[in-house]
Order: sequence, then C-alpha cells, then structure tokens
Amino acid sequence: MKNNLLIPTAMFVILFSCEAKKNQPGSSVQEGFIQVDGGKVWYRIAGADKKGIPFLVLHGGPGAPHDYLETLEALADERPVIFYDQLGCGNSEKPSDTTLWTTVRFVEELAQVRAALKLDEVHILGQSWGTMLTTEYMLRKKPEGVRSLVLSGPYLSTPIWVADQQILISQLPKDVQDTIRKYEANGDYSSSSYQEAMMIFYGRHLCRLDPWPGCLNRTMEKMGAEVYGYMWGPSEFTMTGSLMTVDLTGHLGEITVPVLFTCGEYDEATPATTKYYQSKLPGSEIHIFEGASHSHHLEKMNEYNQLVRDFLKNVEKK
Repeated sequence: MKNNLLIPTAMFVILFSCEAKKNQPGSSVQEGFIQVDGGKVWYRIAGADKKGIPFLVLHGGPGAPHDYLETLEALADERPVIFYDQLGCGNSEKPSDTTLWTTVRFVEELAQVRAALKLDEVHILGQSWGTMLTTEYMLRKKPEGVRSLVLSGPYLSTPIWVADQQILISQLPKDVQDTIRKYEANGDYSSSSYQEAMMIFYGRHLCRLDPWPGCLNRTMEKMGAEVYGYMWGPSEFTMTGSLMTVDLTGHLGEITVPVLFTCGEYDEATPATTKYYQSKLPGSEIHIFEGASHSHHLEKMNEYNQLVRDFLKNVEKK
C-alpha cells in the first residue's frame, strides 16, 4: 500500500474497529522484536500454537505498517499467522539512515525474520509494496520451503503503476483533475486543496468503505514517512524515489511455486495490470473482487479470507 503522507491526521478519526481482528479461542499470541540489519523489527504471531503451515504477511508502503492487514488473523484458527512491521515504521525501530532504505536490505530483513522465527515451511502474502518485496525475495534468494504466494493489489513495476494512476486520475471529475495537476506542477503537496483532491481519489481506489476502518487509520497514523518518501516519493503520482525504474515483469516466469493474484475492480493495481502479471506466471490463479479497491481484503473481508483459506488448503493437498 502506497499512501500520500501529507493527508491531515484529522481525516483519519477512528470510528470503528476492524471486526475480524479476534484472537481465536484457545489460540496463543506471541509478540516480540527481532534484530535485523539496521535495527529491531516488531512481530506478532496469532495462533502460535496451531499446527498448520505458517502464513507470513508482508505489508505495503514502503512504510505502511501491518495494522490494516490484521483482519487476516481470522486464518489463525488453522495455522500461525505472522505479521511484522518493516524497519522504519509502525512498532519497529525507526532509524534515520537512508542507506537502510533499499530493496536489498528489506529482502535481507525478510530472510532474517524468517530465520529467527524458524519458518522452515511457509506461505507468504504480500500486499501492494509487499508483493514487490515478496517477489524480490523469491528472485534474489530462491528460498526453499516457500509453499505458495498470495500477491494482493500487486505492485511489480513502477512504470506500469505510475501509468495506471494517470489513467485513474483522468477518470476523476475535471475540477479534481485540475487541482491534482496544478499542485503536482508546483510541488505544493501540503496544500489542503491538493489533499482534498487526493481523498477523492482514495475514496474510489484505495478504500471505498465509509468511514475507513480503524485498522487502516492506525496504519496511516504510524506510517514511516522517511521510508516512503525516500523509496517512493511525495505522492502517488509523483515518483521520485529509489524504486523509480523497478520492473520485475520480465522475471516473473522464474517463480515456480503456486501463486494467487487478487485485486479489486477499482484497485490502484488495476484488473488489466493484474491479469498481465498473471499471464507471466503460467498456472497462477487470479480473483478480482467486484466493487472493491486496493483494500479489497477489508471491503470484501469474508470473501477474501475464505478465498485465501481455500487456496492455502488446495496447495497443501498437492
């Protein structure tokens, strides 16, 4: 999940909680910190006592902590569900050192988290930037023991992502388009008019729930602004960061584990692009959630959780 960091926090008053964050009866929860390159990262394991193959969840951003994905704890009735906040955001340490904000280091961080938690066998879910991190991990490390991948709201190419956002902007009301173009041109991303226009875009393509769930609000409040700004840029539509030229589409065919792609009908990761990524991975699956956006795991929570549950079970039967 990539987000405009300049939206006023007043826009994100928590009005209700994410309903699916419920510790399963009789299941145990573990929390702690893991030393990784550059600092300590926080983790949480729901259903730590369950016997199923663990499910590791990678959040978006870069720098958007795990909170908005906590509804996936519903799967902890069958298996451990593991969250961690990547370095620089959320409950993890927040060093001010831009040399840490590289894909290579985040891949190594993922490997260190997996080793520390002894996840010899694991399913991995990535959401938005988390799909890029997951894919980079698979391509760079070629790890053993990864049983499957779930790639939700996939961001696997910066040029494609940026082009898609421009198309989505062109579908907004003319006055909203003009406002975005005006402030993008002069670089005034703190303008209240610009932020209001951004909220109209986000209400269509980032999360269509009204009001937004508390877990998504908490993610916004705990964003790692330095990480996001350095790796992505000042807004969804002005990409100036270190990820500017990244494009993994030519290497997707190197992934050999089962993959499920998901997106929403109105997703920032558009259905057309998600289908394109799927075409690069023969045998992979795809599900597009009608009426949903980038937060389709929240908007279609029960349907999404059941889809993922069934996918994991089917992989384990093979």
